[in-house]
Amino acid sequence: MRMPAPIRLRELIRTIRTARTQAEEREMIQKECAAIRSSFREEDNTYRCRNVAKLLYMHMLGYPAHFGQLECLKLIASQKFTDKRIGYLGAMLLLDERQDVHLLMTNCIKNDLNHSTQYVQGLALCTLGCMGSSEMCRDLAGEVEKLLKTSNSYLRKKAALCAVHVIRKVPELMEMFLPATKNLLSEKNHGVLHTSVVLLTEMCERSPDMLLHFRKLVPQLVRILKNLIMSGYSPEHDVSGISDPFLQVRILRLLRILGRSDDDSSEAMNDILAQVATNTETSKNVGNAILYETVLTIMDIKSESGLRVLAINILGRFLLNNDKNIRYVALTSLLKTVQTDHNAVQRHRSTIVDCLKDLDVSIKRRAMELSFALVNGNNIRGMMKELLYFLDSCDPEFKADCASGVFLAAEKYAPSKRWHIDTIMRVLTTAGSYVRDDSVPNLIQLITNSVEMHAYTVQRLYKALLDDISQQPLVQVSSWCIGEYGDLLVSGQCEEEEPIQVTEDEVLDVLEGLLVSNLSTPVTRGYSLTAIMKLSTRFSSVNRIKKVVSIYGSSIDVELQQRAVEYNALFKKYDHMRPALLERMPIMEKTASNGPTEIVQTNGETEPSVPDTKHPPLVTQPANQANDLLDLLGGNDVVPVIQTTLPTKPASAGGELLDLLGDLSLSSGPAPAPSVPISQPPFLLDGLSSQPLFNDISAAIPPMTAYSKNGLKIEFTFERANPNPNIAVITIHATNTTEADMTEFVFQAAVPKTFQLQLLSPSSNIVPALNQGSVTQVIRVLNPQKQQLRMRVKLTYTHKGSPVQDLAEVNNFPPQSWQ
Repeated sequence: MRMPAPIRLRELIRTIRTARTQAEEREMIQKECAAIRSSFREEDNTYRCRNVAKLLYMHMLGYPAHFGQLECLKLIASQKFTDKRIGYLGAMLLLDERQDVHLLMTNCIKNDLNHSTQYVQGLALCTLGCMGSSEMCRDLAGEVEKLLKTSNSYLRKKAALCAVHVIRKVPELMEMFLPATKNLLSEKNHGVLHTSVVLLTEMCERSPDMLLHFRKLVPQLVRILKNLIMSGYSPEHDVSGISDPFLQVRILRLLRILGRSDDDSSEAMNDILAQVATNTETSKNVGNAILYETVLTIMDIKSESGLRVLAINILGRFLLNNDKNIRYVALTSLLKTVQTDHNAVQRHRSTIVDCLKDLDVSIKRRAMELSFALVNGNNIRGMMKELLYFLDSCDPEFKADCASGVFLAAEKYAPSKRWHIDTIMRVLTTAGSYVRDDSVPNLIQLITNSVEMHAYTVQRLYKALLDDISQQPLVQVSSWCIGEYGDLLVSGQCEEEEPIQVTEDEVLDVLEGLLVSNLSTPVTRGYSLTAIMKLSTRFSSVNRIKKVVSIYGSSIDVELQQRAVEYNALFKKYDHMRPALLERMPIMEKTASNGPTEIVQTNGETEPSVPDTKHPPLVTQPANQANDLLDLLGGNDVVPVIQTTLPTKPASAGGELLDLLGDLSLSSGPAPAPSVPISQPPFLLDGLSSQPLFNDISAAIPPMTAYSKNGLKIEFTFERANPNPNIAVITIHATNTTEADMTEFVFQAAVPKTFQLQLLSPSSNIVPALNQGSVTQVIRVLNPQKQQLRMRVKLTYTHKGSPVQDLAEVNNFPPQSWQ
């Protein structure tokens, strides 16, 4: 029994549109899909075309239609044009090169490319150009090339676009189409011209050889563009009074590629670009599109300076356009050209600054970026005034970038140090919570180096602190300055503005208020406590400061507790050193990366990386203070490492404080060696004699592996010092067999109390991956009683972003190393 005729596509669309709910629509679709499946199973050739058309409509609505793929192939193989049209349309929608089914189309497309009817050939070209895979393109490129040479303009334009797809899929077939491109630009048909320019553009972008070959076509392209501009009204290609703007844009894009980095080609197109820029109507969006493409071409080729100024003026006119898209495009283009044509862009500075007030966030962001790019030494005051006003009123999403931009511009172009400090303080009071983390130390360095501005700065910051303590970076800088220059604040020595009258107790009240404020972060509290401690050498209220510091010795904040405990120790055990330790910071110099010696970090020490074969002078801790750190590696029977570093403080301060504050650097750079001798273990001086350092007997001591775990291997090699045979010199070699570097590598060692140990600086703090290098470090051990050597080592490093720490015992030293 024959099935009833299926409903038409038009009726299906009307029925689906009557559905009131999504569920009702889904039910209709499922019912129709079931009917279509039944028809496909019946091999109903009469209504196959209608069913596939309805299936494509369902596919466009988002419903699955993959079961119609083979039916599309059957329609393509049909002899009817109506069937082929729906079949090819279905193939383009339902198939792509990821499904093997599309390969079954290759023979059908090849036959249709050679069909006697141009419309069937056009269908095949469209399908191949839409979804042809690389295999299909290789098989059918010859047919496409033949159609590209035909005299039929309908087929030539489709063949040109199909050739573009073939070149994208199989670039090596590009040369096949080269002969066919010779006469394409001579075609009068606008469709063929347009697709030919697209094909040439694709070939030039993909091959430098093609680019050189087609540069000879520049005069011909210039003639075509000139004819388009000068030609009268052409109803067939006219858009808003402009003749074929799509072809003009394509030609301008091709000229940009051909003229890039080529003087002759650029010279040939300068005149026509000037004509396009001056004769194109700007009242309609079509004209603006052509002008924008012209500007991009002028900026990308080696054009004359006058032409570039003309292009920037066009972008300046775009900024006055009511269309937000055009204003955004203009700002983006000006941002790209500001580095090469700075002066020309500067003429539109006021218009650009006005865009900061635009309601559109995208335009505001581009205007902000362009405004910072326009800042220089001549306009810094005016531009900063506008940008600070913008910072006051802008949305929170802009404040971080704007504050960073102001900091960078002020650092680069500040006319005076006072202006620089005022500007940064204005940013901190306006958007302090949004500034970058490095802005606080940078401002502190600026204030420290501006010696004549100390009184003015501390007074301004104190006033700001009284008004607002919610901006944490501002509070941190203020606390630091009050701690450093609190005496200048109380004495009222400010000459820049009228000094304020403030007492010591009022200053301490403000800092103590920061310690208990809920708005203060742990970092801010640390700044405040340190500031109060510094004021113990600048103010007379020492007893009050002692009480405050002692209170925080039991704080639940570990950082704050540690600071308070150390400061309490200064008050008690090291009170004689307190004035020297808390004196004002010296001027801080920025490290120059291009100086005569490169500064490198090695295990927390900063040393110039200058090759030196001599051993540096050794300055060590006194033995009685080294014993205070016995618990560093655990156990009570070991002596910790005596680390050798360059002295950074006079002997009266630095030598005694190492166990209190660890490796804290107390000055900005290495100081001269102390004039007061420090008590040292006697063996340290032995190595400074003029005699040879090592004995030849070292060759008889075999090396040993002290540690091997998780890819890290530590090997010891031994030498015997001369003239003291009681000193063993051990060189560690750390290697890494893993695929990632081990960074922040620190080797520490401890020995029993009958020994004395000295650890020299390592060669690096990075152990390279895959055994591509090693870290070496020298250990010197004094063993006067000739006892068997035992050592406890502690290894700390970072591997693949994770910190690693391990302890190990080394007891299997060879007898030659200690006998």
